[in-house]
Amino acid sequence: MVNLPLENRVRYVTNAAGKTTDVLVPLDLWEQIINALEDPASGLAWVDEQEPNAQILADLQESLKQAAAGQTYPVSQLWDDIEA
Repeated sequence: MVNLPLENRVRYVTNAAGKTTDVLVPLDLWEQIINALEDPASGLAWVDEQEPNAQILADLQESLKQAAAGQTYPVSQLWDDIEA
């Protein structure tokens, strides 16, 4: 498989109004993401049972504020470790 940059590997689905509704991710990349989430050494997890709910809520609220302010990050930056 050709090793394309992440932003060239995912595809976006839009509705008739042109609004992005979904993302298509190649299976091999999806499997890498799932494996990273399941690997305790990755620091990622589906659920971090040790983190207090108040902290999870605070993190989510901060993320929403950042998104509303346009402080977003390219997927390639968020998943750099997966491609390494």
